[in-house]
Amino acid sequence: MARKPENAGPSVSPEEALHFHAMGRPGKLEIVPTKPMATQRDLSLAYSPGVAVPVKAIADDPSKAFDYTTRGNMVAVISNGTAILGLGNLGALASKPVMEGKSVLFKRFADVDSIDLEVDTEDAEAFINCVRYLGPSFGGINLEDIKAPDCFIIEQKLRELMDIPVFHDDQHGTAIIAAAGLINALHLTGRDMKTAKLVCNGAGSAGIACIELIKSMGFSPENIILCDTKGVVWQGRTEGMNQWKSAHAAKTDARSLADALDGADIVFGLSAKGAFTEDMIRSMAENPIIFAMANPDPEITPEEVAAIRADAIMATGRSDYPNQVNNVLGFPYIFRGALDVRATTINDAMKVAAAEALAELARQDVPDDVAAAYQGNRPKFGPQYIIPVPFDPRLISAIPMAVAKAAIESGVARKPIQDFDKYALELSARRDPIASTLSRIYDRVRRKPQRVVFAEGEEEQVMRAAASYAQQRLGTAILVGREEIVRENARAAGVDLDRPGIEIINARLSRRNGVYADFLYERLQRKGYLFRDAQRLINNDRNHFAACMVAQGDADAMVTGVTRNYSTALDDIRRVIDARPGHRVIGVSIALCRGRTVIVADTAVHDMPNALEIADIAEETAGFARRMGYEPRVAMLAYSTFGHPAGERSERVQEAVKILDKRRVDFEYDGEMAADVALNPEVMKRYPFCRLSGPANVLVMPAFHSASISTKMLQELGGSTVIGPLLVGLNKPVQIVPLSAKDSDIVNMAAIAAYSAGV
Repeated sequence: MARKPENAGPSVSPEEALHFHAMGRPGKLEIVPTKPMATQRDLSLAYSPGVAVPVKAIADDPSKAFDYTTRGNMVAVISNGTAILGLGNLGALASKPVMEGKSVLFKRFADVDSIDLEVDTEDAEAFINCVRYLGPSFGGINLEDIKAPDCFIIEQKLRELMDIPVFHDDQHGTAIIAAAGLINALHLTGRDMKTAKLVCNGAGSAGIACIELIKSMGFSPENIILCDTKGVVWQGRTEGMNQWKSAHAAKTDARSLADALDGADIVFGLSAKGAFTEDMIRSMAENPIIFAMANPDPEITPEEVAAIRADAIMATGRSDYPNQVNNVLGFPYIFRGALDVRATTINDAMKVAAAEALAELARQDVPDDVAAAYQGNRPKFGPQYIIPVPFDPRLISAIPMAVAKAAIESGVARKPIQDFDKYALELSARRDPIASTLSRIYDRVRRKPQRVVFAEGEEEQVMRAAASYAQQRLGTAILVGREEIVRENARAAGVDLDRPGIEIINARLSRRNGVYADFLYERLQRKGYLFRDAQRLINNDRNHFAACMVAQGDADAMVTGVTRNYSTALDDIRRVIDARPGHRVIGVSIALCRGRTVIVADTAVHDMPNALEIADIAEETAGFARRMGYEPRVAMLAYSTFGHPAGERSERVQEAVKILDKRRVDFEYDGEMAADVALNPEVMKRYPFCRLSGPANVLVMPAFHSASISTKMLQELGGSTVIGPLLVGLNKPVQIVPLSAKDSDIVNMAAIAAYSAGV
């Protein structure tokens, strides 16, 4: 089988991939303590002598390991590197970047902690003997990138030897997502599992697993034909056979893939590019179901199928086509449900439950809060939408819930869930909203690409960001700078700018130079500027030139800030671009700390806002929060709480609350209050009259300095991720990055600016 579906997506350059893995701390993982380690007492509790107490408790009752250690939320991702992606047998060490990546996906999508382990042996028995003794450390084992047939032997034996879930994702992940799509495709075409005819081309781990799963779901074995590189796997064939193929050998006269597909209702492709020909597709039954899942290139593309016939339902492993069979829809959530009930295994009932839950999710009407995740492109069940997409926020609740229930009902759960409503809320709280939001933004921009001007085009990190922006198919990246300097710096940094989607513009040599100078002079002539001043700004200052490009419609959005402090860059931009009518320009930062998201304002523009400005900032930020998919609960902060201690700044916040009262705004707000009252529900309970229904997710600071200081401290000391400040309220989309911004930060800001341009 070719490359796995969860890796399908926008192409990346080799230079970009290596830079990503090497920048900062090498690799993609680190270990972070979950308990305080600041004092001697902390260390005494964490290690000797305090650690002896849980040691004795676990010795007396092994199940207590789930209560006192990481075991209950820890999965090992294990490989020997014998089948890495579509690259083949490159060895255990070479598989480490993939296994780290898999661990990152576990955390990103389902808040499952994970560690990668690379076992340096190709001997299946030695591999088994290594892994079997790791059970006490983990709540589950995810096997990955192990060649067939060793993967079958290893998984089967480890499942017998270990009392925790052992799951080979190359097999079962693809099978579960494909089965979900098949359920819905059968529904749309009016077919029945007991009578439909299916051909599976590819007899590796994924192909065998697909057949086994759909058989367990009720698909008639007599109507399934398995094919490999030598043709049909038929009863009596001896060439190229093994026990796993033999178990699915068909009683048929068909000998070639073409023979098998003649009149078939369904074909699963888990093979290689070009395996399905025009004649094969034409010979299939009416309304054929074609899952071409080879990656990165499917057996046949949707465009090729559409040119042959218009009645097919298609799925691929590619993110740039509808109905992506993406393993990330499965394994994080399946392990989440299995871990939460302390399952001893992941059985067929749990796999079927996951497939059925995915299928049901795609059939559901999409409510408004979920439609926001699709950024205006509300999906509707049909041939182009039979499988949910990875950033659907409902996945974290739907799939683990179904898996947990199936584990309990099938008798493999050691800790049955008593309150599933409460469990659903706990699952939703695990979702990483910042990552989900950014994924949705990137997806929307890819569907509506934008021209973004990068004002500081001669800087290395800016060039890297521009190359990444174009590489990810987000649109055209326009670098402002002297072309010879840009290209010289790019060569020195190993950045490839000779690719589609990248333009370089020298402000002084631009044909639009005169137009921009006239435009700027008209804006500034009554503010003490002569025409030659405007001309000089256009010729020599890239911020003014880039902002004029956006103002005049020659670019859709702009990003800057690498070489100038924020306030200077903002002043440059405000000379060219005004606020949106009826809006106030503010700076908003998004802080993510251990899965909790808080939006902070104003972190960039207003130094010491008065009461009216604070009220405006609150309203502007609440609107921003809603556009990002959050229902705002706004806390207006001060050093005092509801009148104590009194002070001038507190009085301004109190007045701002009264202003919002008069405006009758449609979001929750209250103030003034200290940060702990706003964020800690236990502290908030001391003030039963507080209007907020729960901890605040929007914090309006009483002054710019407090907002800026707090977010920067969070980022540097608190282990938080902070995005921003984001400029909100301008008439044209512009974002300013911090002086210390990395290329990844710049790309995120460019995507956010591009998203605003497309709304």
